[in-house]
Amino acid sequence: MCTTCRSPAKAPTTGSADERRRTRSGWRGQGGLPDRWRRPGVGKPDRGIASGVCRRGISPGSTVTPGARVAAAIGVLDDILHGAPAERALTGWARGSRFAGSKDRAAVRDHVFDVLRAKRSLAARGGAMTGRALMLALAMRDGLDIAALFHGEGHAPQPMSDAERDHLATSPAMTLAEAHDIPEWLWPLWLDSLGDNAQTAAAAQQTRADVYLRVNRTRGTVTDAIATLAADDITAVAHPSVPFCLRVTGNTRRIKNAGAYVDGLVELQDAASQFAVSAVPVPPGGRILDYCAGGGGKALAFADQHGAQVFAHDIAPRRMKDLPVRAARAQVHVAQLQTAVLPQAPLFDVVFCDAPCSGSGTWRRTPDAKWRLTVDDLAALHDTQDQVISAAARLVGASGMLVYATCSVLEHENDAVVARFRAAHSGWRVVATHHLLPGPDWDGFFMCCMACDEINL
Repeated sequence: MCTTCRSPAKAPTTGSADERRRTRSGWRGQGGLPDRWRRPGVGKPDRGIASGVCRRGISPGSTVTPGARVAAAIGVLDDILHGAPAERALTGWARGSRFAGSKDRAAVRDHVFDVLRAKRSLAARGGAMTGRALMLALAMRDGLDIAALFHGEGHAPQPMSDAERDHLATSPAMTLAEAHDIPEWLWPLWLDSLGDNAQTAAAAQQTRADVYLRVNRTRGTVTDAIATLAADDITAVAHPSVPFCLRVTGNTRRIKNAGAYVDGLVELQDAASQFAVSAVPVPPGGRILDYCAGGGGKALAFADQHGAQVFAHDIAPRRMKDLPVRAARAQVHVAQLQTAVLPQAPLFDVVFCDAPCSGSGTWRRTPDAKWRLTVDDLAALHDTQDQVISAAARLVGASGMLVYATCSVLEHENDAVVARFRAAHSGWRVVATHHLLPGPDWDGFFMCCMACDEINL
């Protein structure tokens, strides 16, 4: 699994839960953020919030109104703009706002991630790269009642100024990259990779992603799962093209406590990952290795769908710590293998290699990653991908299958990696290639199935 971007095991939220980091208990100051993230002005009361109110927008004894939630989002966004990773900024705010309930935390999180998905275009519309301008632009874009959110009473931000109102009434000129919320330096690569689909794929990343479930076939049917979810007031429909996949259409935040999930009837997993597993040819009784397993979502899917021996490996074994619990819940068996024992292990019929990547196909789930990616990061990922695919190939047995996959839509991380690998390793032929674009049915995903008729020595 590409650990840069996805998290099948956590509760469905507007951003990737596997990316969460715990803040240190010793951090001091407003928001619990470390001193190295502080910049001039950060940590001072936000001028857009009524005087005497915590810049986070919530204080003891308060009623958390929609305006207060917006004020809290403004504070979190300002921390992010000054260098704090999104998850840490949100965690710091939550720890400093003990009186905020779960619905308040979810609402603030939604505001923050809605902004991050469209940060560049919203900054252009709002007239500044500040939390306040971004939230004003978001409210305008989504047709919200700005006067009901920005009124300066209680804990709400101050009303719009005449200058803010005038700017929001204009249509600012934007570059294509800015309008589609892609970093300017990345736009040429985005165009080269996606061609006529570049703008559509970028636009899909500006909106929230749906939540998908995989029905464990050994536990029940799609009909069973839909009915069991409905008993907990969760609505879901069958995916139009991926078997045993459900799109959740209502009450997504109840899933982790729902009977269907707790009892192992369903598992959280994006539709693209489910498609990928179903598209891999697996021989009966074969040996399957999920080489970059991460949380082990694909290993669990392989174990559920095939009468095969399934193994999971990750260079950082701690990422698989929840795999035994998840496997027990699904009533499947997945054996974990450490890196040191792989050279001595019997070769595999299928090695699925979901390599570390930019996550550019899933940026609507982890929008902060889009803005943090640099040219140097992408170059380093290319080197890692070359190393990973070559190492995985050595574990494939005669007539076996090597599957190279990423959740990226960038050609340099996908077809180019396969081309370099095949140029350096003779005998490998491409059996099938799939390019999935981010859209209404799944996230962006790439996979290439390769076969070699010779044992890799």
